Amino acid sequence: MPLILASGSEIRAQLLRNAGVPFNIEIARVDEKMIKESLLAEGASPRDIADALAESKARKVASKHPDAMVLGCDQVLDFQGALLSKPDSPDQAISQIKSMRGERHSLLSAAVIYNEGKPIWRHVGQVRLRMRQASDSYIQDYVTRNWDSIRHSVGGYKLEEEGVRLFHSIEGDYFNVLGMPLLELLAFLTLRGEIDS
Repeated sequence: MPLILASGSEIRAQLLRNAGVPFNIEIARVDEKMIKESLLAEGASPRDIADALAESKARKVASKHPDAMVLGCDQVLDFQGALLSKPDSPDQAISQIKSMRGERHSLLSAAVIYNEGKPIWRHVGQVRLRMRQASDSYIQDYVTRNWDSIRHSVGGYKLEEEGVRLFHSIEGDYFNVLGMPLLELLAFLTLRGEIDS
């Protein structure tokens, strides 16, 4: 059965390619901001918001491809119960990183697969991270050097790049840091016989 990745994320596509999973890409056009604001107003947890965003993307693309398996993904950052999003400006990225320095936060990576108009699999992976006490000048220079890349990342950093220097410790699956619970996804696809075991 064809797998469609409902995401424009190059890193998610690269993870699937590296794992030898055949797929196509069709970017889901959903109003993430509206969904987040609505769920936050209802008191939804960051975990539930990540799951809902992933499902909305899978559902949107699956409505056009009912015979395919459509994979929707999303990642949110939970900092002390608050949801941090992709920064809108370098100043916002600097502010987010400064607020998290020396503290713990969690990255929640949700994935949902739709087939025949309904969700058939879902998983939310969690990674706990603690930032080190980086200096104001380092944070400023880091954001200035990396803005073009980190502007698309929740929290304003990328662990797979220089952002790793902001951290003291990381607990959890690195694939979840990159935005996809890849091991759980591969286990599901293997059990269904969609990929070789």
